[in-house]
Amino acid sequence: MAITAALVKELRETTGAGMMDCKKALSETDGNLEAAVDWLRTKGLAAAAKKAGRVAAEGLVAVAVDGTKGAVVELNSETDFVSRNEDFQKFVGEIANQAVAANGDIDALKAAAYPGTSRNVEEQVTHMIATIGENMSLRRSAGLAVDKGVVASYVHSAVATDLGKIGVLVALESEADAGVLEGLGKQIAMHIAATNPASATVDDLDPELVEREKAVLTEQAKESGRPAEIIEKMIEGRIRKYYEQVVLVEQTFVIDGENKVKTVIENAAKEAGKPITLKGFVRFELGEGIEREEKDFAAEVAEQLNK
Repeated sequence: MAITAALVKELRETTGAGMMDCKKALSETDGNLEAAVDWLRTKGLAAAAKKAGRVAAEGLVAVAVDGTKGAVVELNSETDFVSRNEDFQKFVGEIANQAVAANGDIDALKAAAYPGTSRNVEEQVTHMIATIGENMSLRRSAGLAVDKGVVASYVHSAVATDLGKIGVLVALESEADAGVLEGLGKQIAMHIAATNPASATVDDLDPELVEREKAVLTEQAKESGRPAEIIEKMIEGRIRKYYEQVVLVEQTFVIDGENKVKTVIENAAKEAGKPITLKGFVRFELGEGIEREEKDFAAEVAEQLNK
């Protein structure tokens, strides 16, 4: 029987298994859909479908840098226990390397061939779900690159090299010594991990955030009962304070506790004898924004017993 794309699609939707696994299952069973489902089940591959609905908010963030390019990815799992699994760690690290080649584009990353297999990255995630026994999700990926300079990285709460709970990339454009830039970039990345700025510069800050802050500050200032011209100056001062809290280059550098980040970069450029430009940063924190499922312990135990 001919193995059509529609048949493969139906089997994938039924089982949650990868495309190549579905093709093989149909080939092995002469296109019999029910037999193909059973074939996948015997291989442990159809199990992924049952796990796909479970919340995956744990896992790892990984960074990878290759020359003047870098990428950061987040691969989620259901439990923190899996993040200590060596196979899982190796898998996330390899995905990060693939993400560099894909320039951080999540769709290109998922479609990329996974080394040593006939599967792409997305299909390999499904394969790992069946192998390890937990739901997983390749949630996001991002990349940075410079023409000249470095992309520096830092991982906080690391469980292995370049793997942890928070991953940061910093792109510095410059013709200065690479070693100097690496050191500066890593320190800035550590600062970003600690402070979680909303943007690199004031110009990059989301205008909606600024307008929302201005609205709140305006109402607060009006309650003081002061004249309009005084209120305007009060708002300007408070907005500057707001920028110092959420804009990277306006923040006080956590490493020295004195200078603003922009001053640190300017001073480094003077010492290096070359201009240094902060081109951007990326910060991923594991599980941020994921709504976690709340369960009481008794219910969780009961669920396990009923499996």
